Amino acid sequence: MKKTVVSIFTLAVLLASCGESDNTIKSVDGEVTSTAIADTDSEAKLNEELSSFEKEEAAREKEKLANLTTLEFDKVLHDFGDVESEVENVTSFMVKNTGDKPLIISDVSATCGCTTPKKPEAPIPPGQSDEIVVTFKSKPSQKNEIKKTVTVIANTPDKVHKVDIRAFVK
Repeated sequence: MKKTVVSIFTLAVLLASCGESDNTIKSVDGEVTSTAIADTDSEAKLNEELSSFEKEEAAREKEKLANLTTLEFDKVLHDFGDVESEVENVTSFMVKNTGDKPLIISDVSATCGCTTPKKPEAPIPPGQSDEIVVTFKSKPSQKNEIKKTVTVIANTPDKVHKVDIRAFVK
């Protein structure tokens, strides 16, 4: 993020200096040099805007870090074993809030439409657990070993967590 801000700032300074009449470009022995001087009002204004932006960004980052917590799953893999094609198979992954802030699971998603996860809707208080219910129903074309990943997005330092299911479709 800082690289982007610095790049934008540098570009803005260069563009602000383009209107100056003191700019010169020289080529001596194949080396090109340029003198570009930004007027002090433009530079001061840009520095002020940059400082304001950096303060806002720091406040957003501080707020985000203040609301992070940690989580733990009871398992990261569920093996359904042998299953029949086109039959619903349901399991759940218990997720425990091991931090000191409410755990908010903002999204759960699966790698394909044959796997449907359902997330807890309410925040999970510190020390408490809730479940992510995962339903797997194979399609007629799916045979043999099937592995699917469920991605969990939460207010944790890692943000993205993964649990997997496995089945052998007959």
